[in-house]
Amino acid sequence: MVRIPDTLYATGPTGKIAYQVIGDGPIDLVIVPGWFSHIDKLWEYAEWRSFIEAFASFARVVVYDKSGTGLSDPVDGVPTVENRADDLRAVMDAAGCGRTALFGFSEGGLVSTLFAASFPDRVSALVLYGTAAGGHIGDLDVAAVTRASELVAMLRSTVDHWGEGLTLDWAVPSQKDNVEARRRMGALERAAMSPKMALITWQAVVRQLDMADIYANVRVPTLVLHRTHDAIPVELGRALAGRISGARFVELDGIDHVPWFGDYKSVTGEVEEFLTGQRHEHPPDRVLATVLFTDIVDSTHYAAELGDHGWRELLQRHDDLAQAEIASFRGTFLKHTGDGLLATFDGPTRAVLCATKLAQRMPQVGLNIRGGLHTGECIRRGDDIGGIAVHIAARIAAKAGAREVLVSNTVKDLVYGSGITFEERGAHVLKGVPGEWQLHAPTGYHDPMQDALASAGAW
Repeated sequence: MVRIPDTLYATGPTGKIAYQVIGDGPIDLVIVPGWFSHIDKLWEYAEWRSFIEAFASFARVVVYDKSGTGLSDPVDGVPTVENRADDLRAVMDAAGCGRTALFGFSEGGLVSTLFAASFPDRVSALVLYGTAAGGHIGDLDVAAVTRASELVAMLRSTVDHWGEGLTLDWAVPSQKDNVEARRRMGALERAAMSPKMALITWQAVVRQLDMADIYANVRVPTLVLHRTHDAIPVELGRALAGRISGARFVELDGIDHVPWFGDYKSVTGEVEEFLTGQRHEHPPDRVLATVLFTDIVDSTHYAAELGDHGWRELLQRHDDLAQAEIASFRGTFLKHTGDGLLATFDGPTRAVLCATKLAQRMPQVGLNIRGGLHTGECIRRGDDIGGIAVHIAARIAAKAGAREVLVSNTVKDLVYGSGITFEERGAHVLKGVPGEWQLHAPTGYHDPMQDALASAGAW
């Protein structure tokens, strides 16, 4: 697992440009960003970490924020594609890149194409992902024209409601019903650009140039990747590949425009094979996490009593409350598990406090839940996790009663000194897990900082 890199600054024609360097592979690979980014805040996404780690396994990766976005200096007017190419060159120079591979994502595809045509001595290979660079209405059938028009309307609405997370609807539609994902996207929007800067950069996106002459001058190996159900019609990606001499087009399955969501390994695998001639088997992504597994008590009874419609409404109230609480304790909601949920936390104290609060609050919506917690190594599988720690948390939850949370001895030991108190629940055999497990129920919490301040006040 790569560590979060230092953020550095390159000096461009219009100001400072923030960039980071990850890995030390034999190939330089610069990721040319789409509409907006924030290279510090993106590391809060497990999906981004996995995406960059996959690239860093075979390349020295450079990421940056364009002028007017993220940590880079703001811009005074609508930036041109030439301004964006100047940003890219400044970052490459500052990062010590010689002849470099470019991964142009969305709007970054336009910038990358112009740069490759203008500075072929600086570009070893060109990868264009999910971009409509130079697309023409003649490339689309009636259905695709409709989708393109809907995308333009959604982009405009995103600008008008900047900071509310509407980017999720067109860029990561697989997550559009996830309350926590929308909250996080809204936070990323606000961090990446102010509403005024969002409008300025939006105007830059829609004011793309006719690049017909530029395509003819691209003389570097080119790979065009596009997901079948991307908000940007796949026909535009196919037409783009046809305009660049020798370009290879690969259509990938998926609906998300953002490449690090969905099946990101299909993207990174194609790029690795294109740049190195082979794909190597990556070891599973492993992370230490506290796993929360919950279950609704007597769910079958509720479902039978309420009927399908009533049960769905009750489950929605359960989901809204659960996701809000998990977010407030900085956890990650992963998925529904039939009549419960799976979430992870990077701190066991927050996990215990969140689980107990959920158990206390669920009766407000008419449900009782039980919960189980265990801290251990998990295997990341895209947006999901697996591994023995998940099974243990589920088995512990099955031992709990209504409105009760049980934790493993591992969790209890890790939160020592946090102010959480426990009662022992004895040794238990967990189905499918070797040995006996000591379980504990959290019974209360007092803030040790308040105790310290009280003691200090007594002096």
